[in-house]
Amino acid sequence: MSDFPWLTTLWVLPIVGAVVVLLLPAAQRTLARGLAFGVALAVLVLGIVLAVRFEPGGAQYQFVESHEWIPAFGAGYTLGLDGIALVLVLLTAALVPLLILAGWNDEREVGSGRRVAHTYVALTLLVEAMVLISFVSLDILLFYVFFEAMLVPMYFLIGGFGPRSADLAHRQQRSRAAVKFLLYNLFGGLIMLAAVIGLYVLTAREGLGSGSAGTFDFRAVVAAANAGQLGAGPAVLNALFLGFMFAFAVKAPLWPLHTWLPDAAVAATPSSAVLMMAVVDKVGTFGMLRYCLLLFPDASSTLAPLVITLAVIGIIYGALLAIGQTDVMRLIAYTSISHFGFIILGIFAMTSQGQTGATLYMVNHGISTAALFLIAGFLVSRRGTRAIAAYGGVQKVAPVLAGTFFIAGLATLSLPGLAPFVSEFLVLLGTFTRYGFAAVIATGALVLAALYVLWMYQRMMTGPVKEGNERLYDLVPRELAVVVPLIAALLFLGIYPKPVLDFINPAVGQTLTTIGVHDPAPKTPAIPEAGPAGADHGGAHK
Repeated sequence: MSDFPWLTTLWVLPIVGAVVVLLLPAAQRTLARGLAFGVALAVLVLGIVLAVRFEPGGAQYQFVESHEWIPAFGAGYTLGLDGIALVLVLLTAALVPLLILAGWNDEREVGSGRRVAHTYVALTLLVEAMVLISFVSLDILLFYVFFEAMLVPMYFLIGGFGPRSADLAHRQQRSRAAVKFLLYNLFGGLIMLAAVIGLYVLTAREGLGSGSAGTFDFRAVVAAANAGQLGAGPAVLNALFLGFMFAFAVKAPLWPLHTWLPDAAVAATPSSAVLMMAVVDKVGTFGMLRYCLLLFPDASSTLAPLVITLAVIGIIYGALLAIGQTDVMRLIAYTSISHFGFIILGIFAMTSQGQTGATLYMVNHGISTAALFLIAGFLVSRRGTRAIAAYGGVQKVAPVLAGTFFIAGLATLSLPGLAPFVSEFLVLLGTFTRYGFAAVIATGALVLAALYVLWMYQRMMTGPVKEGNERLYDLVPRELAVVVPLIAALLFLGIYPKPVLDFINPAVGQTLTTIGVHDPAPKTPAIPEAGPAGADHGGAHK
């Protein structure tokens, strides 16, 4: 079983499931949804098997598969899994079946076509497959191909499967949001492609590949980069770093490249919006941690202050704009901009605590955003409006919905005892040791988060029942099956994050060791050693 292609099976399985779903008869909507859900569960089981078999103290990359792909270009089909990728694989594999279950009846909202359910769940599985191979790829060209390819099914999920509306202006707005998402991310990908080609030229010039070709082997390029063997000056390496970073900053998204996210989030169905914010966008922050830092260690250190400045602006900016929103779904989308700022801040703080916190934040943000956005989506589907002002007194007619919404909101503001608190605390602590001023400014977002979450809850859930809310019903069993695991995960990881940290810590340590960065020494006054009893220390003052 040691030669079994675990990672290939991991990402190919959802593709096979998507194809089978599309081949089902048009009338078999329930079977299509059930099959997609079963395939997503199988992927989750496979992810758990990988976690059980993974050795945190073992090789940096495990379950490695390596085959020739395009030998003339030095590109190979090379896969491998480290602790950082593993926790993101588990996040993706755990969320997708919940999203399929949450969107079980979404085709009633998205359209009346005969194969809407088939296409909807098949596209979801395709996105999952492409995200998974992005996390496990150890070939730069292979990563780039799927980094870009995942935009296509996500584009159709946003533009073709948003909430159904008879309003032509609303449908046009949804189309514009999908096009904006695609253009922003395609442009970032094209900039990255130029950087990928530039990096390949350097490897060919230095003879890192076979013959006259260069190489896209991630491990070989990292070894050469950290040994100073790429044969390029700081200006060239800084430019290549910015090429990669620009694409990842668009996808993450980082201020000021974030403007596509709120529009796309409200245009898509809640399940598709969560797939985008909690899963797809994590490929951007993962790319920063893996590709930007490891391929360009010197450029990362040189340009870290710039990235940290943008991250801090994004943290405050996203929180301030969230406070001013009147649309509940758009409000939650803006909170994600703030949270991604925290993740990027932790990555470029270049400390073990910061990067551990950033990786854990990716997981916790995915869970908390999924919980808050899906519960809000359940509520909006009942009432038919996203306007916060339309709600009021919901906790009196739907107490379980209101209670779970409150817990998810508290997780979003990083309340101690819930999962995001641990990761946010680690990010701020790790940042403070190297960039104290940035950490202090970012801490201000904690107050802003409490403001936008608690004020939103007060307006929507408390007070007298507003007209039109009397008939709202509580969460049904299918919705509880989605929400309960998410709330349980927030509670469990808030109290006991060790199982996840056990995978993350060794991988972060290996990353910092590879790029030659060490945690800052504690800034404490040295305590003079005591001399022999009765010794005369007066000479020290002479």
